[in-house]
Amino acid sequence: MREAGRERAAEAGAPFGIAEVTGVSMVPTLLHGDQLLVHYGGRLRPGCVAVVRHPLQQDLLIVKRLIERRDGGWWVLGDNPDAEGDSRVFGAVPPELVLGRVRARYRPLTPGRQRSPGVTLSWLLSAVRPVRSASRRLRAR
Repeated sequence: MREAGRERAAEAGAPFGIAEVTGVSMVPTLLHGDQLLVHYGGRLRPGCVAVVRHPLQQDLLIVKRLIERRDGGWWVLGDNPDAEGDSRVFGAVPPELVLGRVRARYRPLTPGRQRSPGVTLSWLLSAVRPVRSASRRLRAR
């Protein structure tokens, strides 16, 4: 995951920033290349999608769903059960490594795709969406 402007946003005291998804761990909720609106310091609760510093490689930012609070922090999982790199591998994430809550995603136009009125309208209706919390009944695997 690449995060654009995090340091600039933090320095300016801005509560929001932009990040870009790389990889498939959050498919189908988020796709590779999606842009995210991240609310730093936003209220966190189980089911939220959040930007997290990887506990074993803290220069790496990851996007995961917060499942539940446990001793030692948040249990986080990707929405794609076939992808690795979540709490099943590294355990609970300390609260100080959870940077912010994802509020919305933006899917840019696919380069080279036909720009017919139908395709453009379809893109307009689906490009920007809020990222919703999962069911409260969600449990850790």
